[in-house]
Amino acid sequence: MQRVLFRPEKRTLVEFIEIEEEKRGRHFLCVSVSKSKEVQIAVVQCQKARPADCKSQRIGLEDSYVKTEVWALQELSILDGRDPDIDDPCFLMHFDTVRPVKAVSCAAKYSLARCLVSLSDTHQHTELRLRNFDWTYIQPTSIYSNRGDCMVLMRICFYAFNLVCLSLCPVP
Repeated sequence: MQRVLFRPEKRTLVEFIEIEEEKRGRHFLCVSVSKSKEVQIAVVQCQKARPADCKSQRIGLEDSYVKTEVWALQELSILDGRDPDIDDPCFLMHFDTVRPVKAVSCAAKYSLARCLVSLSDTHQHTELRLRNFDWTYIQPTSIYSNRGDCMVLMRICFYAFNLVCLSLCPVP
């Protein structure tokens, strides 16, 4: 998707999540940044390429992507998680109109929220207004958590491995 859709526009794909739409096919909510640091949010529809459309040797492996909706991050006034107390993958993006979105998982919803908060802080120097999100999953307090979920998981595995090794060592 980066190579086919965003690189020709001189944009870098920062985050994307799969979402469920009424239209047929796979859809993604993508966040990209231009070289001038403009952040863009786009709904992208994936269309399977027909073998006759492909000019490369990898016939059938190239998908085409079409942006169906595009907004600037400045236009996003509120990101509403609807209910932080239940595991709900649905959320609302408040632009001029309210755009309901259903992610494929609650983890994807929070991943996108973390990305948008971070980009809003770094590129726009304003705080994105969040409503109905569990703030502990958006802005973790641990310094290691700020590096992302993989760092947290790696650190937990490291501690677990150390405990196992220590439990296997004979006591003198």
